[in-house]
Amino acid sequence: MPQFRQNFITNEWVIVAPERAKRPDQFAKEHEQRAKRAVHDANCPFCPGNEDKTPPATYVVNEGKSWRLRVVPNKFAAVNPDLIPKREPVGKFLSAEGFGIAEVIIENPLHNQSLATMPIDFMRDVLKTYKERYAALATNEHVNLVTIFKNHGPKAGTSLEHPHSQIIATPVVPPHVRYLLQQAILYHDTYGNCPHCVMLEEELKQKDRIIFEGKHFVTFCSFAARTPFETRIFPKRHSSRFDSITDEELDELAYALRTLLRKLYAGLNDPDYNFVISSSPTSDGELHYEHWRLVIVPKLTTPAGFEIGTGVFINTVPPEDCAKFLRDINVE
Repeated sequence: MPQFRQNFITNEWVIVAPERAKRPDQFAKEHEQRAKRAVHDANCPFCPGNEDKTPPATYVVNEGKSWRLRVVPNKFAAVNPDLIPKREPVGKFLSAEGFGIAEVIIENPLHNQSLATMPIDFMRDVLKTYKERYAALATNEHVNLVTIFKNHGPKAGTSLEHPHSQIIATPVVPPHVRYLLQQAILYHDTYGNCPHCVMLEEELKQKDRIIFEGKHFVTFCSFAARTPFETRIFPKRHSSRFDSITDEELDELAYALRTLLRKLYAGLNDPDYNFVISSSPTSDGELHYEHWRLVIVPKLTTPAGFEIGTGVFINTVPPEDCAKFLRDINVE
């Protein structure tokens, strides 16, 4: 039977509709085989030898005389670091110059790699770079929010095949982010606890949606997942800012993220996906009611009229089934 489920943090509703469900393995069969890529593409601006096609790097991880990771300003960014974000009225409307800092993390020199296929030490380099760049951008007096994200595949919005992710620092904290924080404040004011910590405790208690658990992180499909295989990686230690992650935690997060991506790669035939690292606004400091996390959303379905009109997503595969499917995939 279909079931309404409420998101513990946001109070939003989703519909889990197993009558319309596909078996989890059917998504792999329906996904087109991704074309094989060469190790190097002479026309790719992110490949070695083409460094002059990008702005000068702001951060580099070297291996001998060659680089293994580069961070460069986004050449086609929607924001500009040289502007001042002063608010100005436009009649009854409000605008501000488009200040922001947008960088691209080129994750590997090999054109045909991905986070799911590259060695674990490259994954750790990527995550350490996220932390270093997050901390650096957060010091800018005009920055209030730093967002780290990855678009993998055309359906996820990527325009270049070379493995890369992005980080954007903005002066505004949009309502979508503020709403989550406000809901968390209300819960904390009422019960005195971080709602994310309470939600994680309940997921661990019920166990049905846990994919795997380590010393520092839990990987799971949440009770009110909006789409098939929407998955979260949560730190067990309460912290609202991603840049508070320790070296030991970085090691485990690299293992957890790579394992999850390898399971999706093997089980769903390398699906397109987005992932986002959600962290508290930089101007707010450490918060008792917020909890940073990594959310990954494979692009397996398309929101239709009902979802757009109501904001209520219809998830055709119960998260319990998704978690079991991923648990059973051996990628060791």
